[in-house]
Amino acid sequence: MSEHHIVPVKTYFSVFAALMVFTAITVAVAFVDLGPANNVVMLSIAVVKATLVVMFFMHARYGTRLLPLVAASGFFFVLLMFVITMSAYMSRGWLGAGMPWRP
Repeated sequence: MSEHHIVPVKTYFSVFAALMVFTAITVAVAFVDLGPANNVVMLSIAVVKATLVVMFFMHARYGTRLLPLVAASGFFFVLLMFVITMSAYMSRGWLGAGMPWRP
C-alpha cells in the first residue's frame, strides 16, 4: 500500500488564491483587444490553471511516477486532437475552391 501525503491547508488556500488571481487576469484580458494573441493568452492562462488543479487538488504532485506519465499522455493526446482538428479546419478553403456547388 502506498504512503499517503498530508497536504497542509495553507497550500490549498494558496492554490485557491492563485486560481482566483488567474481568473481575475482572464477577465481583465478579455476586455483588452490583443488581436490574434488573445487566444494564445487565454489558452496559456487556462493551461496554468488546469495544471494547478491537477497537481494540487487531484494530488498528482504527490502520486507515484506512473501518475505524471498518465497525465502527460492525456495532455499529449488532447494536443494531438487539437492539431488534427486545426489542420482539417485550416485546409477547408484549399479543397473545392472551383466546385460549383460550394458558395
